[in-house]
Amino acid sequence: MTTGSLETGGLCEITTIGSQTGRPHRIEIAFHNLDGELFITGRPGFKRDWLANLKANPKFTVHLRHGSDLTALATEVTDPAERDQVLYDIRTRSWGVDAAKAKATNRIWVESSPLVRFTIEA
Repeated sequence: MTTGSLETGGLCEITTIGSQTGRPHRIEIAFHNLDGELFITGRPGFKRDWLANLKANPKFTVHLRHGSDLTALATEVTDPAERDQVLYDIRTRSWGVDAAKAKATNRIWVESSPLVRFTIEA
């Protein structure tokens, strides 16, 4: 599968470099494509090793389901207004959360969910 599989979002595996160990770590994770921008997030309230790894070493590998491995570069999304919009969009568009419920609970997501934007390197 080519990078075209990135167009819809879904599950993939990523390999990050450990922030403390320096060793590769591979996990399965969901990614989201919002109008051509790629994101990884997770539910609020949990420490994520993958986030610590990407903050320390933003270059990582995306392993797509049908065999393509792509080099990517992550940037943590920290601006509260941007986090609010992106997390709302992920929750309503990717996860199917009711818009009113997403709006009512988005503050907790903005405050404590991991969120990174990533780009595929040429």
